[in-house]
Amino acid sequence: MSVKHVLGDWGTTRLRLFRMDGADVDARLDGPGALAGNAEGALAERLDVWKAEGALSEVVLCGMAGAPGALVAAGYAACPADAGQWLSSRTRLEVAGVPVSVLPGLSCKDSEGVPEVMRGEEAQVFGALALHPELAVGEHLIALPGTHCKWVSVVNGTIVGFRTHPTGELFALLAGQSTLTGPDTPGQGSFDDGFARGLDRCEEPLTGALFEARAARMLDGRSKDWSRGYISGLLIGGEVAAQVPTGISVVLIGDPALSALYDRALAARGCTSRKIDGDAAVLAGLAIAKGQKA
Repeated sequence: MSVKHVLGDWGTTRLRLFRMDGADVDARLDGPGALAGNAEGALAERLDVWKAEGALSEVVLCGMAGAPGALVAAGYAACPADAGQWLSSRTRLEVAGVPVSVLPGLSCKDSEGVPEVMRGEEAQVFGALALHPELAVGEHLIALPGTHCKWVSVVNGTIVGFRTHPTGELFALLAGQSTLTGPDTPGQGSFDDGFARGLDRCEEPLTGALFEARAARMLDGRSKDWSRGYISGLLIGGEVAAQVPTGISVVLIGDPALSALYDRALAARGCTSRKIDGDAAVLAGLAIAKGQKA
């Protein structure tokens, strides 16, 4: 019987651990975000659950596990970077008696010197290239929706640069902590209806367009869900408008439900998309890292 290993994507909001039996996932455990508290303790607690069922050979982690204040500071590899350059350095430690490798993120600066960083999305991109080798040939624009959506430029298998939109974080703040969506009182209209209206106005100045989320509740009897959808449509639609010209094709990697919203925004601009499951992509990227020892 082979000894099992663990692959993990530790983001800002959650930990996803996959116990691997060869190339197959045989168990999964989730946990808190990497900056939520005692990261080493949270990881050790989950590894102990699996160690009680059998030995673990190693753990390979990407994402915010490598951020300062999380599990261990893992640094960044500079773009342009292919998979080999990304994996040329990693940080090692031991947790609960199991060897742990934490992969670096990526960094870049645009032509104006504006800095960018990512942690975790690079594993999904390189994993997607491994799963779909045709994406490692030519030029491709890859979007990874999430708390901080990344728009990644890939040329012949190399990440040459990227841009970040903290759209998910803005949505959480505006729809969850501001007064814009109003109280939990009845109203008309669904999230999808609001999203469509947000797409209609997404190229207007954001601060002016946002207030319809509240005013439509007061004067037009809109529901809280409608207002949440409206804010989402404004933010995602504005992001897409800023990143893509009309009529191009984009690869979307991530959660299917969130990717579907980006697909709607892309379609409104005459663009097409190809969707790749985020879990499958990150597992493929982490598998590359496990197989390539630095």
